[in-house]
Amino acid sequence: MSVGSTEAVTYGVTGHASTGSTTSTATSADKNMFLELMVTQMKYQDPMNPTDSSQMLAQTAQFTSLEKLEAISDQNAMLISTQLAFGATSMIGQTVRWYDKDGVEQSGTVQGTTYMGTGPVLSVDGQQVAITDVVSVGDAPTIKPPTTA
Repeated sequence: MSVGSTEAVTYGVTGHASTGSTTSTATSADKNMFLELMVTQMKYQDPMNPTDSSQMLAQTAQFTSLEKLEAISDQNAMLISTQLAFGATSMIGQTVRWYDKDGVEQSGTVQGTTYMGTGPVLSVDGQQVAITDVVSVGDAPTIKPPTTA
């Protein structure tokens, strides 16, 4: 492909947060970028030396594979979320231990769960504890907070 020195095509790179899932906006931007690049290649190709159709087909196949992998990734994220929800439900009635915001180990009995956008939150003796903060589940002895003298 030959592009003149006065002609330029600029494409941005979309950054993703490390949450484990892709966003539909980023996916849409990637699709649009690919299509724009393909149209630009076709627009500026030398008519006497056209782009090899097998390369174009290979790029399209790679793009399709990428779309399928993104779909699998989204399904895996949904599966993990569902597993966390079922795991939180199975903790009802169990004793759990966690560290509070001051780094002090706490324990209590799970009375219920709430499902938030960030994941399940356990209701433990009137306190809200994210499931990701739990360090043990079972018949752990109740730990009394340290007394200040």
